[in-house]
Amino acid sequence: MTTSLFDRLVAANASDWERYTTHAFVQSMADGTLPVAAFRHYLVQDYLFLIQFARAYALAVFKGRTLAEMRAAQKGLSAILDMEMDLHLVYCGEWGLEAADVEAAEEDMPTTAYTRFVIDAGLAGDILDLHVALAPCVIGYAVIGKRLATIPGALAPGNPYARWISEYSSAAYQELAVSAIRHLDELAGSEVGAGRFDRLARLFGQATRLEAAFWQMGLDKL
Repeated sequence: MTTSLFDRLVAANASDWERYTTHAFVQSMADGTLPVAAFRHYLVQDYLFLIQFARAYALAVFKGRTLAEMRAAQKGLSAILDMEMDLHLVYCGEWGLEAADVEAAEEDMPTTAYTRFVIDAGLAGDILDLHVALAPCVIGYAVIGKRLATIPGALAPGNPYARWISEYSSAAYQELAVSAIRHLDELAGSEVGAGRFDRLARLFGQATRLEAAFWQMGLDKL
């Protein structure tokens, strides 16, 4: 069986991937011990993160080489702008965060660092570069959610973070991640030689480290 490009990228950045997907922030979500203040800060920054990711998907439309690639990117853009952002504000409200306050918040430095890195990757490179930079977020959340859901008590009604874990471990989100992995292979085709892979691996590694910094951001605000 052929190894996916995503699996190859993870293997090339194994230690960074492990630090990201098992970060103390997500580990403490599984046992319900994550301080509420850390999660609330994360929620606000995640909303601002989505704004910039919408721009990244808009860039993917522009970078698309075919109508199929453009339509796939437009679907992601529509999902963020037409559904995810509104749903995120509803979720923020459940944590006592007013929509007006969330929308007026300023980006924390790790939010700016990661989102602008992704956009720059797309501007400087091609559509594959852009999606490789997006992959630690899009696919990584599925990996994290699936793993956390196996931890005893993580999905228990008494865990305040059970809903978050349930969302990213759900069949729907897992299928989205599988589609993203498949899309990377489709974008890569047979064009990924050794030099090209090394560049993609460095891009993926930096995006992974920036994702870990995004988790750490919430803990640093305590």
